[in-house]
Amino acid sequence: MAEIADSGGGNSGGKKRAKKSSTRVDMTPMVDLAFLLLTFFVLTSTFSEPKIMSLVYPAKIDEKDIVEPPKVNNGITFILTEDKIFYYSGQFRMTPGEGFPATQLEETDFGPKGIRKLLADRNKSVIQEHQKLDLELQQHKIVDSIAKKKLIEAKKKPNALKVLIKTDIKATCKNFIDLIDELKIADVGVIAPVDLLKDEETLLNAKIK
Repeated sequence: MAEIADSGGGNSGGKKRAKKSSTRVDMTPMVDLAFLLLTFFVLTSTFSEPKIMSLVYPAKIDEKDIVEPPKVNNGITFILTEDKIFYYSGQFRMTPGEGFPATQLEETDFGPKGIRKLLADRNKSVIQEHQKLDLELQQHKIVDSIAKKKLIEAKKKPNALKVLIKTDIKATCKNFIDLIDELKIADVGVIAPVDLLKDEETLLNAKIK
């Protein structure tokens, strides 16, 4: 509150003197208002959420307990080493068997006809479902929460692509992160970083020599 204090006036020696006033402004209400506004904005503001990507980490199993590699339905295994990226589809087979040939490693890269095209072709059903949901969102046929739920369900379907990622001691962190980004773009829902098997390492070393 503002207060005006009169210093008083009067006649001195027959001369009339003007009254002098001193002004004092009380800033306490202004400080209280500032704190109230600050509290209001802190409580009502929406802070940016960290952008994260969930990864599936399977339980670690001792290789001595593995009779044969687990079956991978509609899956791709990527193997990263130094500046090279290899992959193979389905279950790993060191030797031919059950009507299937032995596993052969294929090399790819991050070029326009590399990993992105490969993932887009193999995960086409989920990508198309994502595009369909985006269109329904734009047309206000569904809400965002329903679209997210349906997309998660699409990523879990048997025909959706599953990806295993394996690295050797020469693999770079940059290539691993770039691969994760490509998997995110391709709407791959099941991603599992796992250990490199000894037979896979043998096949990899023979490939890069």
